[in-house]
Parts: sequence; structure tokens; C-alpha cells
Amino acid sequence: MNFLPEEIEQYAEQFTTVEPDLLAELNRYTHGNVLQPRMLSGHLQGRVISMLSNMIRPNVVVEVGTYTGYSALCWAEGLAEGGVVHTIEVDDELEPKIRKFINQSEYADRIQLHIADAIHKLKELNGPFDIVFLDADKSNYSNYLDLVFDKVKVGGYVVADNVLWSGKVTEPAETMDADTKALFDFSQKVHNDPKLENVLLPIRDGLLIARKIA
Repeated sequence: MNFLPEEIEQYAEQFTTVEPDLLAELNRYTHGNVLQPRMLSGHLQGRVISMLSNMIRPNVVVEVGTYTGYSALCWAEGLAEGGVVHTIEVDDELEPKIRKFINQSEYADRIQLHIADAIHKLKELNGPFDIVFLDADKSNYSNYLDLVFDKVKVGGYVVADNVLWSGKVTEPAETMDADTKALFDFSQKVHNDPKLENVLLPIRDGLLIARKIA
């Protein structure tokens, strides 16, 4: 997941605004108490998410994959007045941990946690969406895109995490495992869609940002 030399990553974080105290506490808590803490967005990516949210000023953000809630809190930082983050997590064992930190934040009334299968919940949620953030099971990224596409407003965004998948997406197609192939196919699908314009940023494990233009 770490592509840059360690000293470059440290330099980038040195000149990135520090994460708020609650997020720093959540960061430490996740690394000490939850399996696979590398799934956390973390300081640098979290500040990128916050910056995007503050630039776009979304009314509705839909996040697929909450984990412990770090990125949901980052998206909430830039919400327009009256805006909301809908965050969907399938693992009900994480719910107490997620709510523990959301309820301590100033955004508690602006983040709606859905413990549900994302395929079903995305069908239930009504658009228009300003931002959709995909950070869940990689095999379903293309399915999630299909489900939300018509609900994303023109000028809205789809942001997908882990699209570089520790660099495995550059391997020959015949050697890719199922998740790697799914991510490659998703990126290709976004790139080839004339209704989207996109940029892939090599931040952390890769962020693909697509803007709906038609």
C-alpha cells in the first residue's frame, strides 16, 4: 500500500494540516483495537478527503464502507448547511465502535450510519448525490457504480479508494487475482465512460476521482 519512500511520506504529512484530535484518537483506537487497521484512511488521505469536501460543499455524500468511521467524519467536515453523510457498513460488530466516535463529534446529527448490505441500501437511498465514496468490497465496485450513477447529479463525483491495490493492478492480466481484476475493470470502466472525466491520484493506495459531466 505504501508506494513512496518513507521519508517522502513523512515529509508530505509534515506539511499537511494535522488531523483533528478526535480523528487522531480514532486513529490510535483503530490500530489498537480493530483488525486490519490499514483499512483506515489515516492522516494524509483523510485530509485529502476533507479538502475535497470543503471544495465541493456537498449536500449529500454516500459512503460505501464505513470501517470505524474515520473517512465519514472527514467527509462531514465540508458539508453544506443541512448536508448529510450516509455511510453504509455491512459488519454489525463495528457499529458500537463507529457510533462511539461519531457521537463524540460535532457532526453526530449529520452522519447517518446504515448497518446494511450496500447493494440493497443503495437501491433504497434517493438522490441526487453530490459525492459517492467507494471503499468497501472491491469485487462490487462496478456494481456500486451502476447502482448510483443515475443518482449522482451532473457535476457530482464518484471517488474510489484502493484502486492501485498495492500496485497489483499493474501486473499482467492473466496473473491478477479476482479483486485485482475487479479493480482494474472498474478503473477501465470509469475511464471509458464518456459521461465521466477522471483522474487517478497515487495517494496512499490510490484514489480515483471521477466527475459526472453528462
